[in-house]
This record gives sequence, structure tokens and C-alpha cells, in this order.
Amino acid sequence: MAFSGVQSPYLSPAVPFSGVIQGGLQDGLQIYISGTVLYSSGTRFIVNFQSGFSENDIAFHFNPRFEEGGYVVCNTKQRGWWGPEERKMQMPFQMGKPFQLHFLVQNSAFKVMVNGSPFVQYSHRVPFQYVDTISVTGAVQLYYIKFQNSRAARVQPAFSTVQAPPLAHLPPKPRARKPKPPSRWPANSAPITQTLIQSMQSALGEMFPQNPAIPPRMYPNLFYPLPFVTSIPGGLYPSKTILVSGTVLPGAQRFHINLCSGNDIAFHLNPRFNENAVVRNTQINNSWGAEERSLPRVMPFTRGQSFTVWIMCEGHCLKVAVDGQHLFEYCHRLKNLCAITTLEVAGDIQLSHVQT
Repeated sequence: MAFSGVQSPYLSPAVPFSGVIQGGLQDGLQIYISGTVLYSSGTRFIVNFQSGFSENDIAFHFNPRFEEGGYVVCNTKQRGWWGPEERKMQMPFQMGKPFQLHFLVQNSAFKVMVNGSPFVQYSHRVPFQYVDTISVTGAVQLYYIKFQNSRAARVQPAFSTVQAPPLAHLPPKPRARKPKPPSRWPANSAPITQTLIQSMQSALGEMFPQNPAIPPRMYPNLFYPLPFVTSIPGGLYPSKTILVSGTVLPGAQRFHINLCSGNDIAFHLNPRFNENAVVRNTQINNSWGAEERSLPRVMPFTRGQSFTVWIMCEGHCLKVAVDGQHLFEYCHRLKNLCAITTLEVAGDIQLSHVQT
């Protein structure tokens, strides 16, 4: 079922930035980006709506260029190949000045507003339901990226999410493995796009909100009870992804995310604020292995701040990113991946979103 709540905003994210769009793009989803164009960091910036963290499949490439009087390039990349550019020979941004971008996703197109004024409409060239990531690069400083759902989703998105906290803590029986969602668009995607559009019904008219310059109102989040336990349907397998989002409590000491196989813990992710460390380990037959603590950058979790942990399974390891930035790899110590069928989350956090 589609995620129908309000996704937590990304606040003051560092550029370059890549972040997950929880539940993927949906008809009626609105994305607000607030920032400032910088003077000394080049002459362009880019907002991409893409499939995954690679840049091989970009559904919508929005690229203001402060060159030749200023213009904005829109395009789509499929399997690493760019399509024909669409150029808007206007420049609504000013270097050194703040801006607000507003993207409205509709069945037929992306609609873009800049500082409250309609700017461009970009017709879909590929099925937008496969988009699950937003990235921003170039000469900008970001204040926030916020999300608002203006209408109910009418179709199953490419990536399913949990809608609300379950009533029971016990994991349901694992179901048979679902087919993996496509990581790339089909080569001949236009007929698919038309079919998807024809199968969807718009709940509202195709108008922008009356005052889109105002950031979306943030409704209260639903929080999952802790400790939280749920199943991983089909277990782990290469390309399987798991998302966990929440907010670290102001006085937090530690929390953990466990991927379990029966009574064993195949992967234990354990941020410890009193030690300023992110500990990783495996427990087999109630015995812990050797801890891994090294990180390529500073502690990515902060007391009082929201976070999103993205875990991707590959054949030899798990790749872990926090808030869209790669953090580390963890080599599998339990090799029977399909037997890793349970996710556990506990500790000093408020848990707002889980996707398995």
C-alpha cells in the first residue's frame, strides 16, 4: 500500500545531496525546495528525479544554467543515454538570491513553479512511478526539501511502503518472494506510460494550489511502537532494499537496527552517542563476532535530528547510506541471505517510517 502520510523533510542538507522519496512519486505529490543560488560554485545547479542513487535513469532533469543570458534545460536519461533537450530561454533564478522551487507530479507531466509563479511543464517520457530518489547538485545552498500529498494515490507504486504502525509486535509469516521492482525503465516505455496514465484517475483538477509559495503544513507523524518487529518478505537478495526513518531523541544514548535470521542477528547496526560511534556486528548462537566501527566521515546521526537509513543488499555485502550519503559496506557473515527474514528496531528514537 502506498505511503499516505507526510514524509519528514530534509533540513539543511549538504550539497551534493541524494535522498529517498518515501513511496516513490505519486500523482499529486508536491516537492518544495528552498535554497539560495551561490556566486562562487559554478554557473549551474541540477535537480534530478531518478531511479535509485545512480544517475543512469533520470525521469526529470531540471538544470538552470547561468550562461548565455541564462536558461533552463529539462531532459530525461534512460539507461545512461540522454534524450533531446527541452530549453526554457528564461532565467527565474538570481545568483546570490534565495528561491523556492515547487514541483507538482501529475499523471501527464511535472509542473514547476519558481517563487510562486508557474515556470515550465515537462511531459513524462518514462513512467514516473519508478522514481524513488531526488538529488540536488551544483551552485546552491539548501534550506529544506519538503513533501506534501495533495491527493490519494490511485495505483500501486513501484516501491511499497508501510502506511501506519501495526497493532501487533509479532512479525507476520513471511510471504513468498515478490518480484523485484525494475531498477531501470523499459527501452520502449512510451506505451507503458500511456497505459499507466489511462489506468489512473485524477482526484482533483490540474491546478496548482492557490498559494504555492507557502511551504506545506507539516501534519503530526505517526510513530511506530518500540521495540518494533516486522518481516522482510522473501528475505534478503541482491538489490533488495530496506528503509528506516525516524528522529533521534534529544537525550539519546543509542539505538539499533537488526536484520535477523531466526535467533541469529545477521546485521546489527548500533549508533552509540555516548561513544560517538556506529557499531556493526553479527551474533550467531548468542555469541557476538568482531565489531566494526570505522567510518569514512563524522558520526552521521545527531541527537534531536531526523534520519533515514538505507540498506541495500548485494551478493557479498550490505551497503548502508544515511540521509542519502553512502556510509559503509558490511560483508555478509551469514551467507544464507533468504533466511534473513526479520527486521527489528529499538532504542532512543521515534520511528516514523519502515519499508521492507
